[in-house]
Amino acid sequence: MNVLLLLAPFSVLLGLLAVAAFVWTLRSGQYDDIQGSAERILIDDDDLAPGDRHDAPSPGDGARSTGELTPSTGPMKHGQA
Repeated sequence: MNVLLLLAPFSVLLGLLAVAAFVWTLRSGQYDDIQGSAERILIDDDDLAPGDRHDAPSPGDGARSTGELTPSTGPMKHGQA
């Protein structure tokens, strides 16, 4: 029964932290463009110009391909982005 004296304030504190995190996301604009984010995943990277890809590493950052598998092309060759 003494454990309730510890768990009750802990659960209230955890709930307040969750509410504070949610309010922070509202104020920082995380939910401003929900439709754009939903449509952005449907855009094929091959349709974009080479400078428009935000997920591709830039040549000077030292990132190199390690031969990952991609669902559409199979094994990637070294240096292929």
